[in-house]
Amino acid sequence: MEASIRPGTEEDIAALRDALILALAWRDSAFPPDPERYLRDSGHGHLIERWGRAGDSAFIAEAAAGIAGVAWYRFWTREDHSYGFVDESIPELGIGVHHPYRGRGIGKALLVRLLEHARQQGIGAVSLSVERDNPALRLYSRLGFVVVGDVGNAHTMVRTLKPPGP
Repeated sequence: MEASIRPGTEEDIAALRDALILALAWRDSAFPPDPERYLRDSGHGHLIERWGRAGDSAFIAEAAAGIAGVAWYRFWTREDHSYGFVDESIPELGIGVHHPYRGRGIGKALLVRLLEHARQQGIGAVSLSVERDNPALRLYSRLGFVVVGDVGNAHTMVRTLKPPGP
């Protein structure tokens, strides 16, 4: 892997925004020319609003040329949530890897780090939403995520985490 991974901070909101767009527009070969408009028009901007709330966690993969990818999770409520919502006690994760870095193990490394962090925080499970034709589905399955439901063309998946050891 050609990137180092570090914890995200509230100052990483631009990287988080870009990763959200990459996750949403995973089929597109080019990044949208107007990211703010893309988020506004897609209705997904709320997914990163007020980033830094209690329980928000992110990890950033940095390569020599800049940010390679970001993985994060947030807790949601029944009234305010995303597509992979399962329960208020289970955070939903998101991940976005820039096109030149896909297929190089960066996404897997980010997810492994994020899942270990969640486990260390005493979180019992993490959820996500992934479209059925997204190649990332294979990675999620290999990492132990299982399908628990469907919304439209997407699976809701959950990964149970073992409690931290003594």
